[in-house]
Amino acid sequence: MEIILKQDVQNLGFKDDVVKVKPGYGRNYLIPQGFAILATPSAKKVLAENLRQRAHKEAKIIADAKALAETLKAIELKLVVKAGGERLFGSVTNADIAAALEAKGQNIDRKFITSGTIKRTGKYTASVRLHREVIVELDYEVVAEQQ
Repeated sequence: MEIILKQDVQNLGFKDDVVKVKPGYGRNYLIPQGFAILATPSAKKVLAENLRQRAHKEAKIIADAKALAETLKAIELKLVVKAGGERLFGSVTNADIAAALEAKGQNIDRKFITSGTIKRTGKYTASVRLHREVIVELDYEVVAEQQ
């Protein structure tokens, strides 16, 4: 079954992508939730026209995302957390990284940050998706809070 995504769906595709899914997934979840519509020939024509009109706006959005990526690469991020030795009390999550970035003046939604579960102090890398074509690797350090 072919569908057109109306918004980004994790592990499936981005907005305005035409993707193939199993019929049950499309009919029972994606279409009723408003995440997708059926990819009929007329819907594909409308999509092609919309993409053509939006192409020049997309170039500006990508340029802005690349500029933001350069500013993110320049930021030195240090997360100070409670720890016993090298082991953390709890863990560092995407929300913690987003909060640290917001403190530095960069408002990035935690949904666009991907990092593993961090349970020890040290240097780590998170990937931040600013646009479907612009993904930046963000280096950060987790250090123990001084008592």
